[in-house]
Amino acid sequence: MRDDDLRASDNVEDRRGMGGATKGGLGIGAILILTLLGWATGIDPRMLIGGAEMVTGGGGPAVSQPGRQGVPADATGTFVARILGETEDVWTQVLPQQTGVQYEKPILVLFPGATSSGCGAAQSSMGPFYCPQDRKVYLDTAFFQDMERKLGGGGAFPDAYVIAHEVGHHVQNLIGLLPKVQRAQLQADAKTANAISVRTELMADCLAGVWAYYMNQRHHNIDASDVRQAVATAAAIGDDRLQQARSGTAVPDSFTHGSSEQRVQWLTTGLRSGQVKDCDTFAN
Repeated sequence: MRDDDLRASDNVEDRRGMGGATKGGLGIGAILILTLLGWATGIDPRMLIGGAEMVTGGGGPAVSQPGRQGVPADATGTFVARILGETEDVWTQVLPQQTGVQYEKPILVLFPGATSSGCGAAQSSMGPFYCPQDRKVYLDTAFFQDMERKLGGGGAFPDAYVIAHEVGHHVQNLIGLLPKVQRAQLQADAKTANAISVRTELMADCLAGVWAYYMNQRHHNIDASDVRQAVATAAAIGDDRLQQARSGTAVPDSFTHGSSEQRVQWLTTGLRSGQVKDCDTFAN
């Protein structure tokens, strides 16, 4: 995948080298309880934390370390800024055309190890995530290396897919889906909450595919090998593959992101159609 002709966004907040995390949003005790509850029930802790913030209005304003705003100077940071810029350019045009909703650009926060967010404490072990409370995407770029070294995925286009997936959650937030999902999860039992999470994550996979469809139309910068890499990465981070690697067995009722087959299916759906309406995982 070529990225040299993509516009780099300056909506990057670079917290790398800026010190440790401070708490924000919910109190740290509530965050720990929800995290433990998520581990016990199989529900993604990020969804529990985000939903609790939305219902309660938060435990006070989020506190974040100061970050450098703008295009980072290093190669990885510049790559991230270019992918973010392309998501801005694509969704600014496509979202109003297809849904009638104006696109609002999120901030992408680069951090090492741990930081704070509007949804509470963030750690690299959580993986990249989107926080609807502050409308920011959080990314420790070490995840890219983890995908390649530990999960058998990775590469320029798969890395772009990871960013576009989180921006897909921002799109879900803008069209009003994410608040409904989080409220429904808080009222559901564990199995149902997990099923809702899976549909939400698969939709974000599909929206990442929609973005890639239009990026390629604009720049002709991905080919069949890039798509194969992205499909391999989607398969590598399926819940069944990850659970089997950890414990030797997969428990579908505990899935929060979808199986390898599902993740590949919905990513390729978006890649082939370029239509947001085809990403309605709640209707299919």
